[in-house]
Amino acid sequence: MGVNDNTFVLLVNLGSPKELNKKSVKEYLKSFLSDDLVVDLPKFFQQSILHAFILPFRPRKTLHAYKQIWTKEGSPLIVSTKKIAKKLTKKTNWRVEVAMRYEEPSIENALKTLKEEGCNKLFVVPLYPHNAMATTITTEMEVKRVAESLSYDLNLIFIKPFYDNEKYIDALKKSIDPFIQKEKFDKLIFSYHGIPKRQAKKTDITGSHCFSSSDCCETICPGSSDCYRAHTVQASNKVAEKLGLSDSQWEIAYQSRLGPGWLTPFTDKRLAEMPNKDLKSVLVVCPSFISDCLETLEEIEIRGRETFFNSGGQNMTYIPCLNDSGDTINLLESLVLESEIK
Repeated sequence: MGVNDNTFVLLVNLGSPKELNKKSVKEYLKSFLSDDLVVDLPKFFQQSILHAFILPFRPRKTLHAYKQIWTKEGSPLIVSTKKIAKKLTKKTNWRVEVAMRYEEPSIENALKTLKEEGCNKLFVVPLYPHNAMATTITTEMEVKRVAESLSYDLNLIFIKPFYDNEKYIDALKKSIDPFIQKEKFDKLIFSYHGIPKRQAKKTDITGSHCFSSSDCCETICPGSSDCYRAHTVQASNKVAEKLGLSDSQWEIAYQSRLGPGWLTPFTDKRLAEMPNKDLKSVLVVCPSFISDCLETLEEIEIRGRETFFNSGGQNMTYIPCLNDSGDTINLLESLVLESEIK
């Protein structure tokens, strides 16, 4: 059976605390940081760090951050994802369910609901454009695990990372272009969520390409085909070219690091450095995220802006994520249709 009105789609995003309180934040962090594909250390060390250094202190800070972006409807990430599902349903008449990799709405509840509705073929769309252990890979593994635990004989079709899909590139270009046209800027920053360098190396199937040269991510080859950093570089190149930007007008940086050994340069460091190099008007876009969330609204729009201005910057414009735009809905529809053809 092909794609039609009886098509079932599961949109999976990262997740968020259930409620705006310390207990919910602590539960979310514990679930998220106990994932072996997020913190890929031996279990003893992972849990020791989590319980000794993170859970006793970080929930209060994280709660404060969430309080600055929480809406009457709840977590911006979940609200945005549900709006995307609603619009995709309206456009296609497909049955679209939403789940989060961590916390609620859960993958388990989504699959239970779909099983009761008679779904036997499911298109799973991890809402991450670029491949990474901590996003696309863990999502795929968890959906498979939950389906097996429910004894659910389900044909699962996973939508692969779409960082180089022309509709995605065009959507990003379209979201950025109005800001470039209406204001003078010194630099456009593509700020991606960071990952440890070791995780990038783990996705190099050759075992020898990753970080072998300064331009390894520019090379399209088996060693870079599943590499997160390569995906971010190649996507940024495509968008910048479509925007007609020169090399001096844009750059890539990485945010949200949790420790040493992560991808560089760091977004916060660059925002602090730029005003001293006469780069006092910047635009920032966060292509790792389809939906605006803590990492975009609080880390960049609030704290990043403060860092930039405190360092002497004069103007910083945050460019919102694609969210539930018409381009996002068209992209997701196209990804499902293309996956059926393949």
